[in-house]
Amino acid sequence: MEIRIQRLSPLARLPRRGSDGAAAYDLSAATDHPVIISPGANALFPTGLAVELPKGHAALIFSRSGQGILHQVSLSNSVGVIDSDYRGEIKIGLINHGDEPYTVLPGDRVAQMLIINVPELTFVDSPILSTTDRAQSGFGSTGNR
Repeated sequence: MEIRIQRLSPLARLPRRGSDGAAAYDLSAATDHPVIISPGANALFPTGLAVELPKGHAALIFSRSGQGILHQVSLSNSVGVIDSDYRGEIKIGLINHGDEPYTVLPGDRVAQMLIINVPELTFVDSPILSTTDRAQSGFGSTGNR
């Protein structure tokens, strides 16, 4: 499937997979200077890209695991959602949960984008739902491990 991408900046890099088996595509910071994110602070990074997703698809934006695990830097909004009718620039908000400043260099990969199919659904108001073994058991009800 082809996805149309518009470069809004000469600094923009097209999304790319880190390996042949990667499900998501890396997004890079389209900045011309390093940006330091202080502990507890956040910053918004342009990608310099706009995307034309086919109807019935969405792009989910996730943190990169290395940033999160090694540096405690993640997306400000946990997961970003890009709808098929959005044509603006993709921007990435990062927050530093760690104790040390984190530096994003020009062109650094700052997030990853996963394209998914989105089914068109109809919600039906119902006075009852089917039963299951779990029923209304909530957090932790399926075990600890």
